[in-house]
Amino acid sequence: MSISSLPKFSLSPLGATLVIVACAVCFGLVPVFVRELQGLGAGPASIALYRYGFSALVLLPFLPLERHKRGGALLLVGAGAVLGLSLIGYLEAIANAPVAAAGVVYMSYPVFASLFAWVLLKQAPTLRSFAAAGLVLGAAALLLDPSLLSPEVLSSLLWAIPAPVAFGFLVVVLSGLAGQLNSLERTACGLVGALVGLTPVALQEGQGSLLPASSSQWGLIIVMGLMTALIPQVLFSFACQKVGPVRTAAAGSFELPTMFLVGFFVFGESVGAREAVSAVLVLSAILLAPSIGAQPKRSGWVGGPKEVS
Repeated sequence: MSISSLPKFSLSPLGATLVIVACAVCFGLVPVFVRELQGLGAGPASIALYRYGFSALVLLPFLPLERHKRGGALLLVGAGAVLGLSLIGYLEAIANAPVAAAGVVYMSYPVFASLFAWVLLKQAPTLRSFAAAGLVLGAAALLLDPSLLSPEVLSSLLWAIPAPVAFGFLVVVLSGLAGQLNSLERTACGLVGALVGLTPVALQEGQGSLLPASSSQWGLIIVMGLMTALIPQVLFSFACQKVGPVRTAAAGSFELPTMFLVGFFVFGESVGAREAVSAVLVLSAILLAPSIGAQPKRSGWVGGPKEVS
């Protein structure tokens, strides 16, 4: 299926920014579904598979099969597989640690994206990169204080660190190494990669079964797939092209305060001065971190990283 066969929509920059904000809010609702599904007996690998698998199956027709696109497609599939596996630790952290702390850890991905851009795209770090890294380290120091967290919670948060590392790598692949793939093709490749990486682990976790065990799980999976994955991912892939990577990252950062509100209102977690300062530090780091230089003439991708979130 070609993206040119889809209906065309006119969207102003302001409208596109509001769409990205709405998508970021949807992404920030993931902890609600994660904890509900874990309460019904689903493991983190299975939950990640359900979320990404739903979208991957729907976007499967957009998987590029042309020979000249295979190199970029395979690279994205591999990056998606790495991200899918790394999210197991992040989902485990959501279950065991405060949602605010897990959100701060995950939203550190721009720093890792800058590091991978340095290594893979030869884009040397700037003063803004170092400043963003310092802000993220400060936020982590505030919320990951061993004197304030139990060893179990601290361990869960440390195991969540591979997720932003893998997502930073995926950002660089999406923006500079994916060849001639369009937005939906890149999204499809990343999601299929996550599906490939997560399926063996989910099979082991479910003792040979991948299907949800109850109708309650089925209902949560469908709503989670539509609300936090498929619909916002597709909308994001179009809206981000109207505003560019800088505003995309800024608008997409609304995911973090959404997670704070979810922790406070849904799970009764305290949000004090320490959490508020850490959120401001991370949001400032996202705004400071230089965007990864896309190559629109060659790849046709001008958007931000959240096409695979």
